[in-house]
Amino acid sequence: MKERMLEVSGLYKNYGKFCAVKNLDFCVNKGEVFGFLGPNGAGKTTTMKIITGYLPMSRGRVKIGGKDISENGIQTRKLIGYLPETTPLYTDMFVDEYLEFIGKLRGLRGETLNKRVKKMLEVCGLEEMRKKPVGYLSKGYRQRTGLAQAMIHEPDLLILDEPMSGLDPNQIIEMRGLIKETGKEKAVVYCSHILPEVAATCDRILIINDGEAAAAGSPDEVAAKARERIFYDVVIKTNDKNIEEKLKRIPQIESVKSDYTAGAQEVKLAIETNSPQEIGEEIFDAAVKNGWKITYLSHRKTTLEDVFSKLTRKDAK
Repeated sequence: MKERMLEVSGLYKNYGKFCAVKNLDFCVNKGEVFGFLGPNGAGKTTTMKIITGYLPMSRGRVKIGGKDISENGIQTRKLIGYLPETTPLYTDMFVDEYLEFIGKLRGLRGETLNKRVKKMLEVCGLEEMRKKPVGYLSKGYRQRTGLAQAMIHEPDLLILDEPMSGLDPNQIIEMRGLIKETGKEKAVVYCSHILPEVAATCDRILIINDGEAAAAGSPDEVAAKARERIFYDVVIKTNDKNIEEKLKRIPQIESVKSDYTAGAQEVKLAIETNSPQEIGEEIFDAAVKNGWKITYLSHRKTTLEDVFSKLTRKDAK
């Protein structure tokens, strides 16, 4: 059985009458990368701040390494490495100087401190930047420096809040590799709304919406739960303004979204079904009946992005 590093149960956070986090339950094991997902304002950052001890919870329990954070605040914080969305850096320090400073704050001294600084410079690809002021670094290297400070004291639980924010594609690939490598030995909580990155990086995910859990499991498991649906992308030559209404008469169609421009000869349609039954033939029949000409039609199974969109849109409930 895997060792549980983080356990969250019955978590609530209220701001006056507004409830930002509602009865949240999840756990993160040692040796896995756990994706914590949700749209902006869903309660992700609030939850991360509670876990790290930055904010008090209104109700519930959080355990790190088996210890309740409410009763063992100092001990549990020593087990955490935290990279917030806005990386906390002292821009007038050199990179190695900054890491030494953070290491000392974490209680490292002497040869142990020197070894950890050297190790972090190596692991995070900062060796060539060690004598550059942090303020002169690119966004990618600043993120690496932020990750290095989060790992300098060898935490058992690493919490990353939007670590890919502002990175270019090459930097994202490098950061993804660092996170996956770290997740082999540590427990990593990866907080993000970038779905392709989460699917490529995380072992398990939790999607929250409006402060509540909406879905949980591996990326494939979460997507599979909604695979009773099929999505169609269709382009039709017509000036018929009632095309959405007419297509919705097909029983298996749940929703139709059209990109219709007045005077245009073509309409682009995104169709979602409510069953796994393919309805390409029914769409063609509707086109023939209404005098439309289909110039493009393709279909695909449900993806993690589709599930996320459906679970977190405003009318999801």
